[in-house]
Amino acid sequence: MATKYIKINHEKYGYDVLALFQSFYPEDNHQLVFPGCREQITKEAEEVGFFALLNYEDGDNAPVEVSFGDGSIYRYPGGLGSDLKEGFGNYLYDVLSKKTGVTLPWGTLNGVRPTKIAYKGLLEGKSDEEIEEIYLKDRKASSEKAKLAIEIAKREKRILERLDLSDGYSLYIGIPFCPTTCLYCSFTSYPYSVYKKEVDNYLNALIKELEFVAGMRKENPDTIYIGGGTPTTLDAERLERLLSKVEELFDLDRVFEFTVEAGRADSITEEKLKVLKAHKVTRISINPQTFNQETLDFIGRKASVTQFAQVWPIARKLGFDNINMDIILGLPGENEPEVRKTIEKVLEYRPDSLTVHSLAIKRASKLASWIIQNGKSTINNSDGLMKIASDGAKKLGLVPYYLYRQKNMSGNLENVGFSEEGKEGIYNILIMEELQDIIACGAGTVSKRVFYEDGTIRKLTRCENVKEVPMYCEKIDEMIDRKRKLFLE
Repeated sequence: MATKYIKINHEKYGYDVLALFQSFYPEDNHQLVFPGCREQITKEAEEVGFFALLNYEDGDNAPVEVSFGDGSIYRYPGGLGSDLKEGFGNYLYDVLSKKTGVTLPWGTLNGVRPTKIAYKGLLEGKSDEEIEEIYLKDRKASSEKAKLAIEIAKREKRILERLDLSDGYSLYIGIPFCPTTCLYCSFTSYPYSVYKKEVDNYLNALIKELEFVAGMRKENPDTIYIGGGTPTTLDAERLERLLSKVEELFDLDRVFEFTVEAGRADSITEEKLKVLKAHKVTRISINPQTFNQETLDFIGRKASVTQFAQVWPIARKLGFDNINMDIILGLPGENEPEVRKTIEKVLEYRPDSLTVHSLAIKRASKLASWIIQNGKSTINNSDGLMKIASDGAKKLGLVPYYLYRQKNMSGNLENVGFSEEGKEGIYNILIMEELQDIIACGAGTVSKRVFYEDGTIRKLTRCENVKEVPMYCEKIDEMIDRKRKLFLE
């Protein structure tokens, strides 16, 4: 994979500039070179030659010059302004679109939460047409994506109306263990076989943190979400211990939604599902990612198609009537036939909700190294594949209810959650729209506090827990103190 070096004379908005170049030239790796950059990178760039140079001064009205290695030069007279996403950002988008002949589905939007624009517009009383104009004019997004964002924001708003957003909170509990690590994964996740001796110490620390949270907040959480990793990597006895403590600390009869990511079929047993059911878990995920066994073998996901077929009916037999299924578009070697096969199987199983992910190529994942060796052309994703998936969801009567994006997403697309009416993942909406406090316990988790003033969000602050399991256990009192400072001071 070739590296394109982009030189900027100021670090301001460097990430946004890099994201645009990466979106328009996905076949290449891109490296920013700026004052103070590592000498080795600067030297390599000078030897290879710069693909593009951006020269601008730190002033709202200072002109910006963009020049390319092919000799073409573009000058934007308006200056950077206070927000690159408008003004110069749109100008740079137009330049790159002209040079490549490509338009991006989401335009200049490279953030995680593109529906926030629509949600904010609805709260301000704007019409659908006015909100769509913001996406089209200010963000260069397509009309199709704008309409999708508006549809989802309307549904989110209706779902969240029953929650106390300003004074309530949701609870996230992280279990950072998995049977194995998949090729594409970059989450805080550790192989259970290696960390088996640490699990009890981890649960001791986690329970201590949960006890602090229960004492800190008089309100009951609106939603509880146990994720990972793969929570069902824990054996039934340890799941029982954790869930018993959760039930002891919080009134589960007053929780709108209690989700556990059962995740991988190779981590699920009937005994574990019975534990979940006994402790009032209302929603679970069982995630095939794909129903093509060759792909599963390649990405190192040991949960087989056969194992999925065995555990799904057990969950239904035990009475789970709100089961989510995750699939990923853009996995190596998968094209339209493979995606159609997966959707055909989804239709057979009839999940209550379906989350369609566009593969995000994370630097920390093994997949990133594999792509460097084999090229990004091995990864295929498009609106056409997303349509196959959304058409499948429609056949099941599922409608889109939340959406988010990630860095380096294949096809510059999105992740969309589809659901039956009343089976939406409320926590998913809350984490995306950032409208309520999220108190997160466990290694590698991030808590967020939303400050309201006169019914309007004034600011959002966060604190993180350390990622490494042994360090989390060792520094649990420090993790608790971080929460004390964030939520009580």
